[in-house]
Amino acid sequence: MIPWSRIDRAAAAALDEVDPLRERRGEFAVPPGVIYLDGNSLGALPRAVPGRIEAVLKEQWGQGLVRSWNGAGWIDLPARVGARIARLVGARADEVIVADSTSINVFKLLAAALELQPRRRVILSEDGNFPTDLYMAQGLCGLTGRAELRLVRTEAGSDAVLDAIDEDVAVVMLTQVDFRTGRRHDLQAMTARAHEGGALVLWDLAHSAGAFPVHLNEARADFAVGCGYKYLNGGPGAPAFLYVRQDLQERARQPLSGWMGHARPFHFVNGYEPAAGIARHLCGTPTILSLAALDAALDAFDGVDMAVLREKSVSLMETFIARVEAEATALGLALASPREAERRGSQVSYRHPEGYAIMQALIAAGVIGDFRAPDILRFGFTPLYLSHAEVFDAAELLCEVIRTRRFERPEFHRRALVT
Repeated sequence: MIPWSRIDRAAAAALDEVDPLRERRGEFAVPPGVIYLDGNSLGALPRAVPGRIEAVLKEQWGQGLVRSWNGAGWIDLPARVGARIARLVGARADEVIVADSTSINVFKLLAAALELQPRRRVILSEDGNFPTDLYMAQGLCGLTGRAELRLVRTEAGSDAVLDAIDEDVAVVMLTQVDFRTGRRHDLQAMTARAHEGGALVLWDLAHSAGAFPVHLNEARADFAVGCGYKYLNGGPGAPAFLYVRQDLQERARQPLSGWMGHARPFHFVNGYEPAAGIARHLCGTPTILSLAALDAALDAFDGVDMAVLREKSVSLMETFIARVEAEATALGLALASPREAERRGSQVSYRHPEGYAIMQALIAAGVIGDFRAPDILRFGFTPLYLSHAEVFDAAELLCEVIRTRRFERPEFHRRALVT
């Protein structure tokens, strides 16, 4: 194999010729002329989704009406889709269910973890964790009046988080892949260390599920949440998923005791009795259209070896980094992601003082990534629909936009609400 330092477009195209996932590209409707490097924010549209939604609308809802809760299996969708995601995150089929949003699921599982640890009161996390996770923890602490959120500086590293575990820490809440830099925690090692300190662990897999192999069971992880609309390609606002290790399920009580989490929801009794197993973590009525879209999107993973997917992810990232690094110093770009591939998710981030304007210029030219304050250009690499040649071209364009100072045009400096 050609050394990454000598990669050129011909070598990138040659990698595409032997790509074992190349046929999967046809399963996604990426617009012509677009190189899409933002699947870590919103996945591309799988071609299977529109047909599935049309069938749900016209046949199941239009013709079946309310009968489709039973006849079309709507009522079982949260568990069925959860079982499909379970394979991607290394869990048992009965340990994952699709419900609500990532934020709501964080709240539910933190509450369950605190109740399981009555002699401990601290939720431990990083100050660079995704803000919604921290906000939900803050809200829960305010409601309970006894819990406390304790933060460790992200820059201090994984060991600093683990060193902060003491006899007051009930649960460690971490996102496996940092949303800004793409830095990846060692899920197995950190879970083991947290357990040694008597703490439970809640993992946020928003930038992990569907991006590379995750091994929740192997790590004996306690709880996890994840997003349906990033690497799983379930569409904007797709429902999230949650995981509870099987031996904790009958003891883990979630606080949002909605009717779908009841043991017998259609008996309509006044007293709440939690359902057995993972189903008790449901709350309200399932969002069938969104669930159907996510279910159809997961077809793209059928038969995919996640280890092979990871190999391609690394290859794509190394192609991108190698091309950018040839000019990075001269262009004022600083790699914000770890240089070692094993310490990254499926994302590469660069810092630049004009990061926002540079990204807007790239998007205008057909290379779609995104920006994260204060100065990060963020690029997500989705192996199912990206090619090495596209990634090389995107890196070339990034360098050109900065070299020619195209980003200085006034329209690229006007801030939009979503970055």
